[in-house]
Amino acid sequence: MPARVRRTRGHRSTLRTAVPVVTLLLAATACGGTSAQVGAVGSTGAVGSASGLPTGKDGRSAVRASPGRSAAESPAPARSDSATLGGHQNTPRAVPTAKAAQCVNDYFSGMTTAQRVGQLFMGGVSAAHPDQAQLRTLRDQHVGSVMLTGRSTAGTAATRKVVDGIRRQADQVGGRRAGMVVATDQEGGQVQVLSGPGFSAMPDGLTQGGWSTTTLRTRAADWAKQLKSAGVDLNLAPIADVVPASLGTRNRPIGYFHREYGHTPDVVTSHSGAFAAGFAQSGVMTTLKHFPGLGQVLGNTDTTANVVDSVTTTKSASLEPFRAGIQAGSPFVMISSATYTKIDDQHLAAFSPAVIDQLLRHDMGFKGVVISDDLGDAVALRSFTPAQRAVGFVAAGGDMVLTIRPSIVPQMTQAVQSRMRQDASFRAKVDAAVHRILDAKHKAGLLDCG
Repeated sequence: MPARVRRTRGHRSTLRTAVPVVTLLLAATACGGTSAQVGAVGSTGAVGSASGLPTGKDGRSAVRASPGRSAAESPAPARSDSATLGGHQNTPRAVPTAKAAQCVNDYFSGMTTAQRVGQLFMGGVSAAHPDQAQLRTLRDQHVGSVMLTGRSTAGTAATRKVVDGIRRQADQVGGRRAGMVVATDQEGGQVQVLSGPGFSAMPDGLTQGGWSTTTLRTRAADWAKQLKSAGVDLNLAPIADVVPASLGTRNRPIGYFHREYGHTPDVVTSHSGAFAAGFAQSGVMTTLKHFPGLGQVLGNTDTTANVVDSVTTTKSASLEPFRAGIQAGSPFVMISSATYTKIDDQHLAAFSPAVIDQLLRHDMGFKGVVISDDLGDAVALRSFTPAQRAVGFVAAGGDMVLTIRPSIVPQMTQAVQSRMRQDASFRAKVDAAVHRILDAKHKAGLLDCG
């Protein structure tokens, strides 16, 4: 996510020699794209315009058709779980591709519509003091992923107890549990949700960017082991945003908090890659954020409306960290909630088929899980109802809706189900998204495949 500190959130030849190109597991299907503040708006229902696309309270369209793109995305082919990173197995066990695909299909086929829709959501829960009412809401809505938010100094053992309790409410499908993805914001500096016994104090991004890539990868592997011991599957990091030195701390979501690894695409690419490689080595998934980059903006979308990037194009060098991370197999990519006028001047990136379906999926070839930044509390989204946010994100090509406000999840899930009944192409998008999420869960060892 951009950064609310109370919650957390180039030349290719040069770049590719800075860090060994590694094969991270794709999550065929995230807080600064979720916010950097610790953690990650209202009528309900499928509110839409005459065209059937959701519109904001101000009448602005949340999504529009993407020229030349099919409305439905086919599920990405399953990849073998035997992929490795730097010689280290990245999943608990290797399963042949055909068996992996069959396992995912079996789970999908055994789910009710409500269960499938629930897989599209990640709800925020306090890491220190989980609210039982919020957990019941998430359970009732069949939500398949949880983000630990706020600040906890309890340490790894205590956090593991919290996580184990959360996991027990995962849905059963055909007598088998559909394991939950448990995520958090653990970038370093002011964006570190979990601390205390067993957790290292992580320095900010600029400090990490001053280390060698070998050192950063080694340290990242240690940080990932700590998260894994606490039961966390997914880190909503690393930052892939390039903040120009000329902008520096005037860039409120990233630069102000020193979240960036550096001020050039080369440095950000090499160090975000090293961070991700270390985490993959220890079996914890990562999230490139915040696509297509928050380095050129002034305002923080968590706290400011109408945040605009009038610089970034589809060919900008600042996209290189994302492109390199995708080529290395990043399992998740988080979408910004800013507007990019030179890519799509009509929609926020979270609601833009041009950004998600075209640039990220088609042009860059990303096959993994597209997760939103926080769609619950962000000021940038207040002109849209919760229903519009969820429908708009999925319609634009998104997979997993992140909200740190569990109370609005029922409005969101109902809106998605309503649109599915009305629109076959939207229903196909949902089905493809669920497959990508289940594939990510399978690769993380969260599905029981026998």
